[in-house]
Amino acid sequence: MNTVFAPDAPKAIGPYCHAIRTGNLIFCSGQTPLNPETMLIEGINITEQTNVVLHNLETVLKAANANRSHIIKTTVFLKNFADFEKMNKAYEAFFGDHKPARTTVEVSRLPKEALVEIECVAEIP
Repeated sequence: MNTVFAPDAPKAIGPYCHAIRTGNLIFCSGQTPLNPETMLIEGINITEQTNVVLHNLETVLKAANANRSHIIKTTVFLKNFADFEKMNKAYEAFFGDHKPARTTVEVSRLPKEALVEIECVAEIP
């Protein structure tokens, strides 16, 4: 088991790492729309925040020698399920033809009042 540290991703805001790699699997901690330089939320709406979150996830995967095509499962946490359609469009644009398994849930609050957080599991063949 190896800890993944992604120097270009937002720093962890708690006692956790960016990801853990065990065998061929990478378990990425949830990413929020934090700007890695300012550690402030970036994006004023769900579409912008989803794009930042997915970019942050890809940055973590890159540090583990993986990319979005290696993602096999995501979990999306939404502050408001009314944002589902707009989040879904940004998510679909990011993944294109790749369709990982996914769970989406509404939660009452997210760190730093983010509108969305996404975690993933990836596999490197």
